Amino acid sequence: MNLEKLLSNTEVVIGEEELAEKLAAGPKLKVKFGVDPTRPDLTFGHLVVFNKLKQFQDAGHEAILLIGDYTARIGDPSGRSELRPELTEEEVSENAKTYLDQAFRILDPDKTVVRRNSEWFGAMTFADALNLSRKMTVARMLERDDFEKRFQSNQPISMVEFMYPLIQGYDSIVLESDIELGGSDQLFNMLVGRTLQKDQGLSPQAVLTMPLLVGLDGNRKMSKSYDNYIAFNDPAKDIFGKTMSISDDAMWDYFKLLLLESENCIEELKGGHPMEAKKRLATELTATFFGNEIAQREAASFSQVFSKGQTPDEMPTFKLSELSLEPDAQTLLNVFAQTELFESKGQIRRLFKQGAIKMDGEKKEDCDERLDLSANENGVIVKSGKKLFIRFLA
Repeated sequence: MNLEKLLSNTEVVIGEEELAEKLAAGPKLKVKFGVDPTRPDLTFGHLVVFNKLKQFQDAGHEAILLIGDYTARIGDPSGRSELRPELTEEEVSENAKTYLDQAFRILDPDKTVVRRNSEWFGAMTFADALNLSRKMTVARMLERDDFEKRFQSNQPISMVEFMYPLIQGYDSIVLESDIELGGSDQLFNMLVGRTLQKDQGLSPQAVLTMPLLVGLDGNRKMSKSYDNYIAFNDPAKDIFGKTMSISDDAMWDYFKLLLLESENCIEELKGGHPMEAKKRLATELTATFFGNEIAQREAASFSQVFSKGQTPDEMPTFKLSELSLEPDAQTLLNVFAQTELFESKGQIRRLFKQGAIKMDGEKKEDCDERLDLSANENGVIVKSGKKLFIRFLA
């Protein structure tokens, strides 16, 4: 695979000339991508970078997936206006458990080197940490955009946040990476790694940043912190439905960055109906994780429900008699909460206030109304918003 192909879709490339020389020399390069398990799910924002790592892997280079189980306990300050909440070692360990299973849905597990930065930071002494901190000045750290903004607005910046770019950079020394991949918000951190490698007498890594994928809110980057994401572990129905909810403008970046479609293909799709293009996008993304058969089934289900206004053939079904609620406590609010299909009772109340709940086609506004199915042996079908259908039986 030539350099032009390997650099496609990138936003910033630092060290391109050195990278070209290394590629021409022939040896297999070490390509690093680090993820902090701050939540249990990888997202389609990560998929943008995983696709690039897979391209290097397919070209014969060594793909290094770094699990930041140590750095996750600090929290990356990139793009943050305040200190991230501290995670315990147990929380990080739990979040990291499924990361590899998720990552290997994209990467070839037999050709992927997996490392955890607790391997070296767990053995580091306080003196080692102080020596590392000598490598960077406060003035240099304040050149970082998010630190500068917080400093100018008198918002606190903790010392541990100052250390984060150094810690990420030290990973590059240990791994002796030739290339580091990341989102465009990671540029400062990755450049620190390049600087530390030079100071150590190592060949500096090339830095390749990928564009940030816009989240489902159509505004901010896709992020677990903003809860505007599609996850690798989402059910097929959710991947399809969430993809269909993105804006028409954002859709073309999804084609480019997630499906790696060419500009010619995207221009051709723009000549057709946006809805048909989005259905193709949703189908292909669902197929990436669940296969073509399930993707086609979700496409058909979506068309049945949303295009034709019909009720889906399959939906979550609950029996009131099997819920752990006394009859007097079987209000719509409590019953819905028992399904565990909603984030919280607060969310359920908001849906009722927004008029987003219908029962057998009738809008419901009182979440404290009791659900009585004693005279309705066929039960009722509840529709929440545009996507969720639930059947309740007596």
